[in-house]
Order: sequence, then C-alpha cells, then structure tokens
Amino acid sequence: MDVAEGEHTAGYWYDESPGERDRARRVLEALRTYRAAEAAMRRRTRDSMAMGENELLALRYLIRQPGHSARPAELVKYLGVTSASITTMLDRLEKTGRVERIANPSDRRSIFVRATPHANEEVRETLGRMHGLMYDVAVGMTPDEQEHVVAFLQKMTDAVDDVAPVTAEA
Repeated sequence: MDVAEGEHTAGYWYDESPGERDRARRVLEALRTYRAAEAAMRRRTRDSMAMGENELLALRYLIRQPGHSARPAELVKYLGVTSASITTMLDRLEKTGRVERIANPSDRRSIFVRATPHANEEVRETLGRMHGLMYDVAVGMTPDEQEHVVAFLQKMTDAVDDVAPVTAEA
C-alpha cells in the first residue's frame, strides 16, 4: 500500500524528520506504547477479577483511605459519576463481598463504604506482581535517570492538564 505524500504511518502525526524532532517522536511513541501496555494490563486485571474499571478504581480509592472507607459522595466526586451509578456499583461490590456499608457513627442518616479485608487482599494479590515489576524497573535506574523521568512526567502531566476540551461549533 502506498502512503500519500504528507501521510505518516509509524509516528501517527509526529514529524519523522531526523535529529531532535525524531528523538522527541521516539519519546512520545514510547510513552504511547507504555500507556497502551498499561491499559491492556489493567483490562486483563479487571477481567480476571470480573469487575468494571470504575469498580476497580473505587476499590483502590477505598483501600488508600484511612480505615479503608469513604462516603459514597466522595466516590461520586472521585469517579465523576452520578449518585445512582455509585449506588448500583456499590450494590454489585457488596454482593461480591468486596465492600460493606457501615453507619456513620456520628450521623446515623449517612453511611460509609468500606473495602473488606477480602477486597484488600484480592487487589493487592492481583496488582502486587505488576507493582513489584514496575518498582524494580524504577529502582534499577540511576538517581539522575529517576529525576529526569519524574521531571518529564510532571511536565507531560502539566501539558495535558492545560488542554481545554474541544467543543463542537454550532
């Protein structure tokens, strides 16, 4: 198949000219490839646990909280979903023994949601190997390499955080 003039195949829309831009393209391609590999790994993890993405994100959020618990409203804000969606998701997680609803001791009209010890063990067991492998890679870097990667990722985070949403013109 012939590629039309100006069309890029390997680098998507990145300039493939030699030198500095080529090195920058290779960095962005490596980042894209990593993100794709990580997304695939997370999909396999969710599939092996028979959970959706938001369910896994909610469990990880709860596990990081003091007492492994939070109010449902905190999950609504964290996940950016509706209260009805959170209720349905929590019903599924409770049915599988991954969360429990507990009364707020200071206000009986509200509840907390807590990740169960079973959920904590399951998430750690499932994600532990992956985190260990990633940690080993980071530990194997020199201090200068680590600082460069941290600085790069912080700058990339700032770059994508500054992108305004595209709106359709009427």
